[in-house]
Amino acid sequence: MQAAKPPDPLFLVTTQPSILVGTTDRTVWVRVEGKGSFLNSTGLKEFAKEMINRGFRDFVMDLKNCPVMDSTFMGTLAGIALNLRALGQGQLRATNLNDRNRDLLGNLGLDQLFTIESRPDAPGLEPTQALLPTEGGDDKLRRAQTMLEAHEACVEANPENAAKFKDVLEYLKQDLHLVR
Repeated sequence: MQAAKPPDPLFLVTTQPSILVGTTDRTVWVRVEGKGSFLNSTGLKEFAKEMINRGFRDFVMDLKNCPVMDSTFMGTLAGIALNLRALGQGQLRATNLNDRNRDLLGNLGLDQLFTIESRPDAPGLEPTQALLPTEGGDDKLRRAQTMLEAHEACVEANPENAAKFKDVLEYLKQDLHLVR
């Protein structure tokens, strides 16, 4: 009897979204693997804040393997770009967007907030990459705060979004009040 062959690593695909990060020179590279959502927004927000505090001002978001983003994730990207704008230096660049993500950002006017470009790969990410922790949902206060801040960033970036997110913002404010 022949021993069972271990599965090919290429077939060990996780369905759990992840975010890989790395730095080269003074650039922060972020590669989203899977859906960009409220589940991985808190980790991204906190990581970006730490990198900004360390003096990084150039952020590249590689969305090649990100099939879709929810409004919290897009608002988190907007929040990073707004923070850089407030500092008066730096930029957020979104690369390798599929048509759906390009449309989503365009519909919220966020495509005007940061640079959208095509590039074949994120050079230099692999050797220094790290996996950001994804939120397990056990810290409801942090998640609610991230969701509220993300939607407020969408409105700050484009005031026309106020009508789109009016009910969401009200709900999140009430939810946050209940959690505290």
